[in-house]
Amino acid sequence: MVKRHRWWMIFVLLFAVPGFAGSPDIVLKDFNGSDSNVSEHIGKGKWVVVVAWAHDCHVCNQEIHHMVFFHNEHKDKDAIVLGVSVDGIAKKDKARQFVERHGLGFPNLIAEPEQAVMMKFGAGSFVGTPTYYIFSPGGTLLAQNVGPVTQEDIEAFMQSDAAKSALAAERG
Repeated sequence: MVKRHRWWMIFVLLFAVPGFAGSPDIVLKDFNGSDSNVSEHIGKGKWVVVVAWAHDCHVCNQEIHHMVFFHNEHKDKDAIVLGVSVDGIAKKDKARQFVERHGLGFPNLIAEPEQAVMMKFGAGSFVGTPTYYIFSPGGTLLAQNVGPVTQEDIEAFMQSDAAKSALAAERG
């Protein structure tokens, strides 16, 4: 219950601030070294949970399985997960080991560990990992959370009255 209230509080802060509509235009690298824009994944009719992680983040290593379960359960229906490693290209091999070790079957991109890059997701300063950004099916950033989040937390947020109100406003 505490986590659900935390999501709602952050949701209210984001929803009240103009300029969070539309998918962010952020070009990152995939693990093959090719450019990939996060907008290729966001605003395509499904909820998107972006999880920023690092290979040496204890909480990320403990909790990322929740995103694997969430993605596997929702990918063919209503939501996907997009991983963003903040390890940077210099630590790509360590990040790749993280992906393989945890069996991350969702797309993962690599960002440089720079404040300016992560701020483009639209929720202000980047505090650390893991950080979760929840985008509506239309591409509007609705929530952000720093720290552990479970599959149940995200599902509860997607079904919350606050999220439903935001979707209705997004549809006009």
